[in-house]
Amino acid sequence: MCNFAICDSVNIFLKYFIAWFPMLILAILNGTLREFGFKKYVGELTAHQLSTVTLLILFAACMGFMVKKFPPESSTQALWLGLFWMVLTLIFEFGFGKLRGNSWGKLLYDYYIWKGRIWVFIPIALAIGPYLFYRFLKN
Repeated sequence: MCNFAICDSVNIFLKYFIAWFPMLILAILNGTLREFGFKKYVGELTAHQLSTVTLLILFAACMGFMVKKFPPESSTQALWLGLFWMVLTLIFEFGFGKLRGNSWGKLLYDYYIWKGRIWVFIPIALAIGPYLFYRFLKN
């Protein structure tokens, strides 16, 4: 038998793991729209920034839905869930990038905020988003 607290914790992490896949699809579609849609009209840097903001909005909607539908048991659990999503995303992003033969410099380039690159806000949002929605929806 399984301790109920442990089972509940595993259960919610499994739900959030499954919910990560639609977010991954949204990110891929968002990147595709950037590359083949508005990049040719606004330039690479502006397209990157617009795409990042768009993805932040899409992820916020997903995070809000998940926290409302499957609320974490505590603010600590909400933080762990966010860190879980962030780690999954970074593993996918850098793992897939390395498999495609990209250098570390190329993979890290979108994190150069001093060059107008704002992608760093994506993993930050994933890490703290569930906590913020948990606190907001709890009140």
